[in-house]
Amino acid sequence: MAPWPPLGLRARLLFVFALLCVVTAAAVAGGSYLQARVDILQRAQDAAVDTMRDRLQALFPLRNPAPDAAELGEIARTVADGSNDAIAIYHETRSPAAPGSPCPPSGGPCRRGLDPEMIPRGLRREVADGHMAWQRVVWPDGPYLIIGTPLLIVEGDRPKRASGIEVYVAHSLAPEQGSIDDLAARAWLNGGAALGFAVVLASLATRGVLGPVRELGRAARLLGEGELRTRIAVRGSDELAEVARTFNTTAAELERHVEQLREMEADARRFVADVSHELRTPLAALTAVAEVLDEEAARLPGPAGRAARLVSQETLNLTVLVNDLIEISRFDSGVAALALNEVDVAELVRATLRTRGWSEQVHTELPAAVTARLDPRRVDVILANLVGNALRHGEPPVSVRLSADPHQIALEVRDHGPGLDEAVLPHVFDRFYKASAARARSEGSGLGLAIARENARLHRGDLTVTNAPDGGAVFTLRLPRRAHDPDGGPR
Repeated sequence: MAPWPPLGLRARLLFVFALLCVVTAAAVAGGSYLQARVDILQRAQDAAVDTMRDRLQALFPLRNPAPDAAELGEIARTVADGSNDAIAIYHETRSPAAPGSPCPPSGGPCRRGLDPEMIPRGLRREVADGHMAWQRVVWPDGPYLIIGTPLLIVEGDRPKRASGIEVYVAHSLAPEQGSIDDLAARAWLNGGAALGFAVVLASLATRGVLGPVRELGRAARLLGEGELRTRIAVRGSDELAEVARTFNTTAAELERHVEQLREMEADARRFVADVSHELRTPLAALTAVAEVLDEEAARLPGPAGRAARLVSQETLNLTVLVNDLIEISRFDSGVAALALNEVDVAELVRATLRTRGWSEQVHTELPAAVTARLDPRRVDVILANLVGNALRHGEPPVSVRLSADPHQIALEVRDHGPGLDEAVLPHVFDRFYKASAARARSEGSGLGLAIARENARLHRGDLTVTNAPDGGAVFTLRLPRRAHDPDGGPR
C-alpha cells in the first residue's frame, strides 16, 4: 500500500486548528447537551410525579378496599389526565383497557393503551413492596415515564397498610425529547459554525505565517541559483522579521565574499595569461638555442652533453606547459571557439596516431563512413592526450574503438594496466592533479586531461573515465554528430 504523501505546513496548521476547534466544540457542546438533557428529563419527571401525587389525594379515603374492574377504571381515570394513560391493578383484576394513543399521521408506530405486560418487572416489584417508583422506557412511538404507586389504607392511629391496589401512569416524554433533539441540532450547528470559523482563522493565521516563509524559501532558492542580490522585505519585529534580517545580512556577506573571490580568481587568471604570453618570446629564443645544443650534444664531452640534452628537454617541457596554460586561460575567459568541419572520424583518429608515430602501438576498431561536424584540431588534442596518457601510464595493448548512433559518436581509449585507484577517479580531470606524487615533473604539465575535457565540453559533449572489469582504465569521449558553437548556434 502506497504511503500517504506528506502534508504541507499550511495543511498541517489547518488540520490542527480544525481539530482543536472540533475537540473544544465537542467537549463544550457535549457537556452542555448532557447537562441540559438531564435537567430537562429531571424537571419533566418531577412534574409528572408531583401531578400524580396531587391526583392521588382525590382517591382517599378509599371507598372499597377490594374494588372490581369498574371501580379500578374509575381510579385509573382519576389519576390519568388527557395526555397520559393509566391503569389500576388489584391482584388479578385490572381496570378496563384505555383506548391508547392515536397513530401519527406520518404512518409511524402507535401504542394501543397501557397494559401490565408493558410495565417493567423491576418497577412492579418496587410498587408491590409498597414504594412509589418510576422508570423511563422507550416504546415504538417514543419515550415514556412510567410512574407506579401503591394505594395505602390509613385507619386512625394504626400504621398504614397496603391495600393491594397498584396504579401506573404512562407519561409521554415526547415534548421533552423534541426539546433535547432541538438542543442536539443546535449543538451540531454551533459546532459546524465553530469549525468554519476555525478554518477561516486558520487560513488567516497560516497566511500570516506562511507568507514570509514562502518568501524566505523563494529568496533562498534564488540565492542558491546565483542571484546574490536577492533580499527579503522586513516587516514588523517578530521572530519572522528577525529571520528575514538574518537572511539579508547573510546574503550581503555572501555576495561580498563571492565578489572578492571572483576578483581574486580573475586576477589569478589574468596573471597566468599575462605570464604565459610574456614567456612565449623568451621561450622562442630558448627553443632555438636548445635545438642548437641538442644538435651539438653528441659532440660535447659527457657532462656537457648531458647538460645540453637536459636543457633541450626542459625547454620543450616548459614550452608545452606555457602553451597549455594559454589554452586553459582561453577556456576560463570564454574566448575559446570551435572551427567546425565535416570530417571522417575514423580518418581523423588514424591521422592523430600516424602524426605521433603511434599507429603500430595502438589497436583500432574504426568502422567506416562515420562522419560528424567537429573541430578537427580540438578532437586531435583530446585523442593525443588520451592515447599518450594510456601509453605512458598504462600497459599494452592500448586500443581506440569508435561507435556511433544517429545523434552522437563515442571514442573509447583503453589500456590493460592496473587501472586507476578509486580515490583517484574523481580527480583525474582536475588541473595539475597527478595520481602519484612520485612521478617526475617532466612526465607532464598536469593540464592535459583538463584541457581534453574542456575541449569535449566546448563541443557540448563529455569525457569520462572508468576502470574496466578485467583491468585497465577506459576513457570515453562522447560528442554530438552535429556540434554547435558555444553561443548555441550551429556552425
